[in-house]
Amino acid sequence: MAACIAVIAKENYPLYIQSIPTENELKFHYTVHTSLDVMDKKISAMGKALVDQRKLYLGLLYPTEDYKLYGYVTNSKVKFVMVVDSSNTVLRDNEIRSMFKLHNSYTDIMCNPFYNPGDFILFSRAFDNMVNSMMMQVC
Repeated sequence: MAACIAVIAKENYPLYIQSIPTENELKFHYTVHTSLDVMDKKISAMGKALVDQRKLYLGLLYPTEDYKLYGYVTNSKVKFVMVVDSSNTVLRDNEIRSMFKLHNSYTDIMCNPFYNPGDFILFSRAFDNMVNSMMMQVC
């Protein structure tokens, strides 16, 4: 089950974080923030290959006792992090990869003339619905 989905700006501040168990929201903020170092390391290791081969999906960032973190980065260096419950052992890498269709929803927000790039994603019902459906899809 997906416990948290986050969108992180190029400058590493959160644009959007949604978590299902709201009592652990601060824990998820910390977990997502610590994953940024791993993402930066993977991005710098890929170097120019990231742009040339379009390898936007970073895969498993790192596992913890309770969760597994997966990452995705756009060409503009906006990062998507998904925290998945590690007790779900039937979840395959292809299923995680397909869940990053969230990039399309984020692109729709960016195309909105009333959205300023870099602002928090607050008032997008379509984006919220996409995140909620992805969280329920994983369950």
